[in-house]
Amino acid sequence: MSNSDNKNNRETIDFGFEQIPTQEKEQRVAGVFHSVADKYDVMNDLMSFGIHRLWKKFTIDHCHVRKGQKILDLAGGTGDLTAKFSQLVGETGQVILADINDSMLKVGRSKLRDKGLINNIEYVQANAEALPFPDNYFDCITISFGLRNVTDKAKALRSMWRVLKPGGRLLVLEFSKPQHQILNKAYDLYSFHVLPLMGKVVANDSESYRYLAESIRMHPDQDKLKQMMFDAGFGDVKYYNMTGGIVALHRGFKF
Repeated sequence: MSNSDNKNNRETIDFGFEQIPTQEKEQRVAGVFHSVADKYDVMNDLMSFGIHRLWKKFTIDHCHVRKGQKILDLAGGTGDLTAKFSQLVGETGQVILADINDSMLKVGRSKLRDKGLINNIEYVQANAEALPFPDNYFDCITISFGLRNVTDKAKALRSMWRVLKPGGRLLVLEFSKPQHQILNKAYDLYSFHVLPLMGKVVANDSESYRYLAESIRMHPDQDKLKQMMFDAGFGDVKYYNMTGGIVALHRGFKF
């Protein structure tokens, strides 16, 4: 075994609040989303009281997608953003729904086909750290509530930068750090007590939703993620807090 192999075997990374060997994270995260895929949409509505729809609408409004463009909905899960993008780009455009988890991808494909959205959508199982697309290909990339589950976020951001066209934009919609102390305390109470109970009752899986709550706390805050996007090569990076900073939308351009 080489020295680099030994080093990789010793490295650890967060899985929620737990530290695990880095090479195990992808598989552990996959297990979470295999477990929750069938109830994902129902739980999203319950967990956010339906507000996630407004967060996603805000994201789409900031994409400025036009007819004929190529869009990558990365970690697109059950396809909420893909459905809207499909309508916006029209028959001459292309939308790729990509997710590392095949269970989520199957749910998304089934839902979008039930809506009759088939002509301009493709489905790709892909790892955000090594996107299987050509350089300078997409006009816009979105990653919605998925970046915090990526093992190497910096590598994933560089991969997204590579496949964007010059002038293209990346939008990262993700849970972030509440901006008020009282809201932060209430959010902790909800996340670590109500959310796992809800997961147990609705999805028969409290542990997966406990992980999701913990993964939010371990995700970089607004300013740190902004700097990570700059470091990956993006310019004019800005973020917009929503619901008191519980969620933030980061936007950056490839120049």
